[in-house]
Amino acid sequence: MNYETRVADLGGASEVLTQDAEPIDGGFRRRRLLIAGVVIALLAIGGAMLYFGRGEKTPFPATQGEQAPTVSILRPGSTTVQGLIIATGNLAARHEIAVGVVGEGGRVVSVPVQAGDWVHAGQVLAVIDRSVQSQQAASSAANIDVAKADAELSQANLDRALQLVDRGFISKADVDRLTATRDAAVARVKVAEAQYRELLARNARLNIVAPVAGLVLDRNVEVGQVLGSGGTAPFTMAQGGEMELLANLNEDDLAAVSIGSPAKVTPVGSDKSFVGRIWQMPQIIDPQTRQGAARIALPYDKALRPGGFATAEITRGAIVAPRLPESAIMSDEKGSYVYVVNGENRVERRNVTTGIVTAEGIAVVAGLDGSERVIARAGGFLNEGDRVNPVALTGAAQAAER
Repeated sequence: MNYETRVADLGGASEVLTQDAEPIDGGFRRRRLLIAGVVIALLAIGGAMLYFGRGEKTPFPATQGEQAPTVSILRPGSTTVQGLIIATGNLAARHEIAVGVVGEGGRVVSVPVQAGDWVHAGQVLAVIDRSVQSQQAASSAANIDVAKADAELSQANLDRALQLVDRGFISKADVDRLTATRDAAVARVKVAEAQYRELLARNARLNIVAPVAGLVLDRNVEVGQVLGSGGTAPFTMAQGGEMELLANLNEDDLAAVSIGSPAKVTPVGSDKSFVGRIWQMPQIIDPQTRQGAARIALPYDKALRPGGFATAEITRGAIVAPRLPESAIMSDEKGSYVYVVNGENRVERRNVTTGIVTAEGIAVVAGLDGSERVIARAGGFLNEGDRVNPVALTGAAQAAER
């Protein structure tokens, strides 16, 4: 090998150059590039594994030596599940009656009732001024007296004529004429009496009276107001004070209830509930909402105000089926299902059909017979075939779970 050496004086430094060797900084750069390439390759391999491996679920027991997870299970058995339908609607009078002017009307001089009062049939609700009508009735009564006097005079003339006819002083024709006069006078008496009774009946109809016994819901008249046969009814009544709830139900719920089905009604803003029954089913379904109004009869109470909003809990038919908490039932594109633990303590999927939903749980109408060990919760973290350690829930724990 050829070496070239330059020697400086004693206090200087020496530099040795090797013609065949590479510079030191060039080798360092090459090592850095090599390390960077290895890192990039490892990252690429890891990314590929992550990409092709995503979507795969790792079961709980990844290896033979891992401990099986503990899960809570319950045996639902079979119970009688009472169906319950929750509906809302408006309160109203069961039989609402508009009470207005029956006669010719007039000026109101007295209103002895208020909204919320109970009244009996025939009770006066408003008194109408009848000063003019009273004078007309007095005049009609006087006409009766005049007609009676004419009738008495006609009868007396006829009686005298009958006494003279045998003597030849009065002809038969005169007797017939006097008889006709008497009959006309008697008829005029009857006409006058009929006219008088008509006026009395008209005057009696001036006052507004309650047609039936019940509750006064609304009063739209004041003293001094002039009432006629048209316009807004002065009073609105609820016959017998009976109320009802117009509960809006969809078609499926309407098919599950019938006349006589019991219901519990709670008005908005009240903590008091009222027991009633459906007394009329709807004959028409609204084509837009697909609902109909079932009418629930209710007894009178001050808390039940027509026009108010209320919630109804309507009892529907009962079934016998297993009942599970909501946490035990899952669903996917295949439908509803639960996880059960088999004899080998492994997870199995059971497709189920759910039914009535209650506060105590959901009825399972198909897929279970009630003897299975059903996983109560955390089923979303399990896979079919996983080995688990089942722990039965106590009665109190099952109630809390529901």
